[in-house]
Parts: sequence; C-alpha cells; structure tokens
Amino acid sequence: MYEVMSADEAIRLIRDGDCICVNSFVGIENPVELHEALYKRYQRMQSPSHLTIISSAGFGVWDENRNAEGYIREGAVDRLICGHFGAMPSTKKLVLEDRFEAYNLPLGCISHAIRAQAGGLPGALSKVGLDIFVDPRKEGPGINRLSIDDSLVKYVEVDGEEFLYYKLPKITVALIKGTAADRKGNISFDDMFMSGDALSICQAVKANHGRVIVQVDRLVDTPSRPRNAIIPGCLVDAIVVAEPEERNEAYSALTGSFEIPYSEWNAWNEKIDNVSSRQRSNSAAGNIIGRRAAKELRVDDIVNIGIGIPEMVSRHARKNGMLDMVTLTVESGGIGGFPVSGEVFGAMIGAASVYDMANQFDLYDNGGLDICFMGALEVDRQGNVNAHRGTGAFAGIGGFANITAKTPTVVFCLTFNTKGLEVSQKKGTVTIEREGTIPKFVEKVKSVSFSASRAIANGQKVLYVTERCVFRLTPKGLKLIEAYPGVDVQRDILDRLPFDVES
Repeated sequence: MYEVMSADEAIRLIRDGDCICVNSFVGIENPVELHEALYKRYQRMQSPSHLTIISSAGFGVWDENRNAEGYIREGAVDRLICGHFGAMPSTKKLVLEDRFEAYNLPLGCISHAIRAQAGGLPGALSKVGLDIFVDPRKEGPGINRLSIDDSLVKYVEVDGEEFLYYKLPKITVALIKGTAADRKGNISFDDMFMSGDALSICQAVKANHGRVIVQVDRLVDTPSRPRNAIIPGCLVDAIVVAEPEERNEAYSALTGSFEIPYSEWNAWNEKIDNVSSRQRSNSAAGNIIGRRAAKELRVDDIVNIGIGIPEMVSRHARKNGMLDMVTLTVESGGIGGFPVSGEVFGAMIGAASVYDMANQFDLYDNGGLDICFMGALEVDRQGNVNAHRGTGAFAGIGGFANITAKTPTVVFCLTFNTKGLEVSQKKGTVTIEREGTIPKFVEKVKSVSFSASRAIANGQKVLYVTERCVFRLTPKGLKLIEAYPGVDVQRDILDRLPFDVES
C-alpha cells in the first residue's frame, strides 16, 4: 500500500548499493524534487552511496547545479548506464575524468531491457548495435577506463542469427514523475510531455522486490479513468507531492491538453523558440542542407528527424508542402505531431498519440520508419558514421543506433567541414566563402555509430547531404551523385577529401 510522504521521507527508502532507474527523457520530466532530496541526504549522511543509476534517455535539466548533478559529483554514484548524457553538463565532464563507471547503450535497447526485466527475463535480444561501438567485438559500451563491465552487452547467436544481448543490473528503486495520484494511488500523466518507460520500470522494480517512488504535482479525489492510469497504485510505495514548476503557455501546449491543428504548428514552434534558452540556429549551410534533404520525403512516409542540422528538414518540408503529408515521430513515444527541440526535446506539438517508449522502439527496430534524417560528426571512406563522440567530449548514442539500424532510407545531414565554414546561396548558386578548419570526412571515424557494411547488407539507401554536394553509400564506399550549382567538383569536393570516391 502506498504512502504519501515528503521527499525527504521517501528518499530514506533508498539504501546503499541500490540500482535506481529514472524515468525521464534527456531534459524533460525529471523528478527534480526527489533528486535534490537525495543530494541533501547524501550531504548530511554520506548515504545512500555506491548507487547505480539507469536511464534510457538520461536525466539532466541542462544545469550542473540541479537535479542529480550534485550527488553524482560528490561521489554517491559508482555506475551510470544511460542512452544519452547531453542534458547533464557536469556529469559528462566527470565521466571523461574517470570518476566513476559510465556506460552508453542505445536508448531503445535500454528501454527494451527494462521491459524484459519487468517480464521476468534477464535481458533483451536485439540486432541494434551490431558492428558499431557498443558491440563487444568492437569497443563495448564503456565510456572511460574504469568501465570494463562485460556483462551489459554480449554477442550471441540464436538459430544461426547474430544478436546483441543487453542485460541490465537488477533495478531496485524507481524514481518517476507523474501528474496526479488519485485516492487509490493510481498515477496519471495528463500534464506530462511523455510517460516514457514508467510502467515497465515499476513492474521491474516490483519483480525485484524494490521500491517505487513517484513525484506528482497533485493529489486528486476522483479516480483516474482506467486508460489514463499509467501506473496502478498497487505498484507504488511512496507518493511525493511537489509544487510543479510554472509552465508558460508555449510549454503547456506540449502536454496535449488542447488540440493544435497542423495550421498552427509553426506558430507554436515559434512561441517555444522564443522562450527557450536554446534557440534554433538559422545558418545558410543548414538551410541548403535542409532544403535538399527534404526532397527525399515521399507522401505517407513515417519519419524521424534528428536534432541539430536535420531539424532544418522539417522547416523546408513545411515550405514545400510535404510536412502535412508525412507522419513525424520522436523517440520518447510521440507520433503524428511536430517534434520540438532544445531544452524540451522529446515533446511534440499536436501529437496524435503518445505511447510507451519501448513501443516506439519496437517500431524503429522493426523497420517501421520509411526515412530518417540524422546528424553526423564524422564520415569515413567506407561510409561509417560517428555521431556520438567527439574529441574530448561526448553526448551519447541516444536513439540514433535504433533509428538508423533498419530504416529503409537514411539521410545524414552534415556540413562538409566545420569551425569557420561560411557559405552563401543566391539564386540557387552556392558559394563557399570560407572553408572550415575541421574536416567532417575522415580516413577513419573515432568511433562507429552507424555501420556502412551493415547498411549495405540490409539493403538500405544511405545518403550524405552536405551544403555543397550529396554522396550515396555503395558497396565500394561513397559515391558523389550530386554537386550543387556554383560548386567546383575538383577544388571544393574531391581535393578536400582524404580518400577517393566514385563520381
């Protein structure tokens, strides 16, 4: 039977050595009150300590002094297992300083492994991750020198087919944020951007005889409608009521509490940009790439568009009339709306449906997308892509590996080089005003996020769209299939590549 407690009381349920699973998505829907109560307790008692924390998509709020950053920094955590670390600025630095173990697994594979544990299975099989960094035959999931646990990902063969087997430590504590708890302890997510892995996490914790702690905005007397109760009260141990952070009109629109028709998507996106601390860029190079990449869309496509330069695709799809003819999706579970970016990445404007995250990755992993548009840090002569780790920095693979593993058409959107690149386009003619000093096309990528050989074997169509040209993946490597008007093929493309390409 659940109890209503203060955050301080609820955190006492966490013991040294516990494995905590946090239901959040990059920077949204974090149970901040619970994290900060845990930090206060650790400062006073040096407990709970030796924690393991698991999160499919990460659990930061873009602020190194809030949420879990403090207690991670002061030593409460021995091990992190996350799909993405982007919203955790302090933690990312500590990982690279070898302060604790840290593992980066594909977001969807963590989600499916949590669901497997909820069903009494030790792990989940997946073809996602084969031949990229997480494959133990390559690098494995460890990010730093301390991270040598080889139990998390194993290469296995079943009935003559190869898979990776993802196995998580037994989850003993759930930290979750919901909207409301009714008098039976049922948890609804009505004012949330997503529900993520919430139900699977709770089921896994109870299977492991652990404790489920839920932070909500309010208690309500009226029982939730059965379909609205994402977590049944019988799975909940502690409910903490915390005053919700005030949301302006723009962010309130993302909860689905009122209808936003297609004709208003752009207006609401502009409102969100205006209040976001991470406003979108509008570079000439990005516009060129987005305009060209958007031409790959076809009517009735089911689509995923990554963050960064790929976001320009949606802008140009709106301009050319295609946006209303395709279905957009986002990793957190939203489908049929317009994904937003920045600090609320994971939310959608005008979503038709928002379901459990594991179900979204079922769609991605089984090839249910028609096309995806993704960013890239590096591309090598074989066509392999590094999208998760730069020099002295990383954010994590996130859903990238799941999205690109089986989607029939994969379009990488990237500039030819970076740091100082200046480009202009007038009347369709592209001029390279100044070259960047850091190349994106390299002899060999630092780490593989996307395997070209695996894509060829799968029969996927793979394009690399830049501000000056387009390459296509072939069994021999990259082939130059298009150079834009104004671009000198020899001077601006071939002479600047460290390898030969077909043309």
